Amino acid sequence: MAPFCGNAGALDVVPDPSLTRFISAELTRGYFLEHDEAKYTERRERVYTFMRIPKELEKLMTFGFFLCVDAFLYVFTLLPLRVLLAVLRLLTLPCCGFSGSRLLQPAQVCDMLRGLIMVLCFSMMHYVDYSMMYHLIRGQSVIKLYIIYNMLEMADRLVSSFGQDILDALYWTATEPKERKRDNIGVIPHFLMAVLYVFLHAILIMVQASTLNVAFNSHNKSLLTIMLTSNFVEIKSNVFKKCEKNNLFQMSNSDIKERFTSYVLLLIVCLRNMEQFSWNPEHLWVLFPDVFIVVTSEVAVDIIKHAFIIKFNDITADVYSEYRARLAFDLVSSRQKNACTDYSDSVARRMGFISLPLAVLLIRVVMSSVKVQGALSYTCVFLCYLGLVSLKLLNSIVLLGKSCVYVKRANMEDKLFERPAAAPSSSGKTPGRAHQARCPTPSGKQTTHSFNDDLEHVNPGESQGASDLRHRTPNKDLLEIDRFTICGNRID
Repeated sequence: MAPFCGNAGALDVVPDPSLTRFISAELTRGYFLEHDEAKYTERRERVYTFMRIPKELEKLMTFGFFLCVDAFLYVFTLLPLRVLLAVLRLLTLPCCGFSGSRLLQPAQVCDMLRGLIMVLCFSMMHYVDYSMMYHLIRGQSVIKLYIIYNMLEMADRLVSSFGQDILDALYWTATEPKERKRDNIGVIPHFLMAVLYVFLHAILIMVQASTLNVAFNSHNKSLLTIMLTSNFVEIKSNVFKKCEKNNLFQMSNSDIKERFTSYVLLLIVCLRNMEQFSWNPEHLWVLFPDVFIVVTSEVAVDIIKHAFIIKFNDITADVYSEYRARLAFDLVSSRQKNACTDYSDSVARRMGFISLPLAVLLIRVVMSSVKVQGALSYTCVFLCYLGLVSLKLLNSIVLLGKSCVYVKRANMEDKLFERPAAAPSSSGKTPGRAHQARCPTPSGKQTTHSFNDDLEHVNPGESQGASDLRHRTPNKDLLEIDRFTICGNRID
């Protein structure tokens, strides 16, 4: 006698078991999905979330990309004008008289330091032969170049992290109030360290661009193929790790910075190749397939990586709207009268994007690739500068308008209009994040709220999930966290 499960769920004894009866039962038995409705509804929502990831992620990437464009164009357009205004103020001090405790405002001092760093580094870059570096790299084997390129990517991340600390230390040392007890090595040593950092970082990016140029010009494209496949290794190294919302935010910022840097490197490669072929427009179409492949692979890797991270960690696709609102809040708050940092520095701390080395290298490549001779050429350069200024202003206006919309939509505008509280401190500690932690926020208090609190303001319906997240993650203010603070920690 063989037991069989009847319709009522009890064990029924079939008097005449046979193979025919078993096959018939297999063909005619039924089941009801509605008995486990919650599970199947959750599976369907995961599919819909997976399908929404490309759209939501690219919205964040596009917004962050134009933030990097704004900070990058600032170096070429408004920074020279601000340096000129600071110099005019110094020259007119004997005529207008001296009033106050400072010769220059802190922002003007920082602008002067940035301008001096760029001028010195650009002068030093003239002694670096790009062609010799290209042929030296081209003579290496494919495997060696692949290893070199990966080492350069890792070195770029490490140098960017420490480089922003060097620049912050320089700015704070140069603008620290005189009545405060000073515990530093002086402005000149900090300035020399900043110049050395920007110069070495620019050379590092030049080697990256040269390696990518070699990959483009190789006959069998094997190096380019290997470099593209290395992007997909990034999926393996990130997808199968536990990732909280704040970790994902830093990862998204890193992807924005890397995508923008890749586009600038591609621009440098195209400029160098067009120069070698006497600016023949037909050669641009030869480069276009490789450029398209590189850009497409970057986008595809980002989408796949974020889609599976969202899936494996049960995070909703709406989190990218929250991240976009956080970046928009940074932009709007930096425009306030009592802002404690320049917007370009805010982008550097948030995304790890430092514009000075990249700008120095781009100016060096453009000036070596484009020969400027005669009055007509200088007129064209001036018109290009006016075009860049117009593009910078238009981009800033559009970004500011969009940021106001995102902040208002996230119900975060009340923080902007609250009066910031003074946060005096008598300690002599100087470096970047310690000073940044003392800087007042638009909420009227010192920066003690966590990113989870910001998420509650953005989406009150997820306050319970944010509360659970607060118990699992350290209580760090996102304004104090740069691109490498969280991502450098081990995620259990």
